[in-house]
Amino acid sequence: MTMKQSIGWLGFLFLAGALVACGGGSGGGGSSAGIDRTGVTIAAGPVTGFGSIIVNGVRYDTSSATFTIDDNPGGQDDLSVGDVVVLRGTLNADLTTGTATSVIYDAAVEGPVEEIDSTGSRLVVMGQTVLATPDTSFDDSIPGGVLSGLNAGDVVEVSGLVQATGEISATRIEAKPAGGEFEVRGPVASLTATTFMLANLLVDYSIAQLRDLPAGGLAEGQLVEVKGTNYTPPSPPGTPAPVLVASTVEGKMAGFGGVAGDRLEIEGFITRFGSATDFDVSGQRVTTNAATVYTGGIGASAADLGVNVKVEIKGQLNSAGSLVASRVDIRRAKAVRIFAALDSVDTANDRFILLGIEVRTDVLTRFEDKTDADVEPLRLTDLNSGEYLEVRGSEDPASSAGVIAALVERDDVDDTLLQGFVAAVAQPSLEILGVTIETGGAVFRDIDDSPMSAQEFFAAIGPGSLVKAQGVESSATVLTASEVELELEF
Repeated sequence: MTMKQSIGWLGFLFLAGALVACGGGSGGGGSSAGIDRTGVTIAAGPVTGFGSIIVNGVRYDTSSATFTIDDNPGGQDDLSVGDVVVLRGTLNADLTTGTATSVIYDAAVEGPVEEIDSTGSRLVVMGQTVLATPDTSFDDSIPGGVLSGLNAGDVVEVSGLVQATGEISATRIEAKPAGGEFEVRGPVASLTATTFMLANLLVDYSIAQLRDLPAGGLAEGQLVEVKGTNYTPPSPPGTPAPVLVASTVEGKMAGFGGVAGDRLEIEGFITRFGSATDFDVSGQRVTTNAATVYTGGIGASAADLGVNVKVEIKGQLNSAGSLVASRVDIRRAKAVRIFAALDSVDTANDRFILLGIEVRTDVLTRFEDKTDADVEPLRLTDLNSGEYLEVRGSEDPASSAGVIAALVERDDVDDTLLQGFVAAVAQPSLEILGVTIETGGAVFRDIDDSPMSAQEFFAAIGPGSLVKAQGVESSATVLTASEVELELEF
C-alpha cells in the first residue's frame, strides 16, 4: 500500500462528504445483457476480499471505478483486507454482485503510538483510543502480526469503525514509516481562539490554513480533518494531552449523500439509540418497520438493538434522508480463535476442517495470505491440507462445536492455538469445540496474564468460560497445552 493516510471520528461520514459531491447519477458503465440494475447503491464497510472488491457481502466489478485514497487518485492495489471504504455504484438483481463507479478510502487515524495495553487489547494513537478485537487484521509490517509487536513511538495507520464512545474498533492496523504527515479527524471540542480538542488530542490551529468551513468558522461539534507534522507526545504518557500543531484544518460534511430511493448498506456501530425505530449507525439515521427482517444476535429481533451494538443495515433512503431498513444483521461477538494445520477443504460447501472443527465461510468472511506466497485474492480453492490457518469467528449455532469464520488468514507454521467456550471440565482436561485440552504440563494464567496454579485455574472455570490454550496438536481432536489462559469476551 502506498497512499493511504488518515481519517477519524465517524469515519464513514467524512468519506461520505466526497460522495455527496459525486451527485446522484447511477453510473456503472451500462448494464450487461440479461442483468437488471436496482439503482444507485452506496456501501460502507470493511473490504472482505478482492477479485474486484467485496464490501458487505457484495462483489463489485471495479474495472471502470475511480479510487480516491486520502483525497488523492489511487487504485485497488492501495487497499487491503480490513480497510473501511465507502463505495458508490449499482447492484445487480441477484443482490450479490454489482458495479462500482467510485471507491473512497481514508483511515481512522495515522500517527505515533502513545500507549499500548496488550492485555486490554487497546492502544492510544495521537489521543485516539483504538481497540484491537477479533475483527482486527494486522499487517505484515507489524512484527508477529500482534499488538505486542508495536512499541510506543511507532507510527501506525488504523482503519476501523467508530463506536458510540468515540473509540475506534480497528479492522486493520499497519505500521508506517516515520517522517510523514500525521492526520486525525473528529468533532471539534473545547474550542478556543487558537486550540481545540479531538478526543484527547490538543490541536493548535494558530498557524493553520482553514478550508471548507461554514461562514461562522470553527464551532463546537464541527467535523474536521487536521493535518500536521509538528507533534508533541504526552510526557509522561497520559498527561498532559499530546499536541499537534496543525498545518491545515479542513471542514468535512456529515452524511452519506444520496437521494430518496437510493440503496444504502452500512456496517458499523449504533452510535445513538432512541428506540428500535429511531437510531443512528455511524451517524446515519435509521428507521425500521414491520417489514424489517432481523438476523443474528441472541433473539434475531429488535430487542437485540442498543447503543454500541454492531450491525449491518440494508435498505433505502426516504425523502427525509433516513435509511429505512429492510434488513438488520446483528453482528455477534467473535470470541473463537483457532490456529492449526488444515485437515481438509470442502470448496463445494464453503467450509474446511482443522483440529477436527468444522469451519464455515460465507461472503462476509475476510481472507488474507500472510505467507511469502502472498496470494491475493486468497480463496478456499488456494488452500491445501497441512497449511496453517488462523481463524477468528463465532460458534454458530451456539453450543454446536461448529464455527462461522469472520477472518481466515494463511500463515507460517507455529504452535497450535484454540480459544473458545468451555463445554466440559474433567481436571486436568477440558473440552472446547469438541477438542480435548490436556493441561498436565501447562502454565496457567489469569485474565490479566498473571500466573496461577492449576487448582486456582480449574476453580475459576466452568462450562461457558472463555479459555485460550496453546500447545501441540497431539491427535486430530486433542491439544496438549503448554499454556492455558482465561480470557474476556469482547
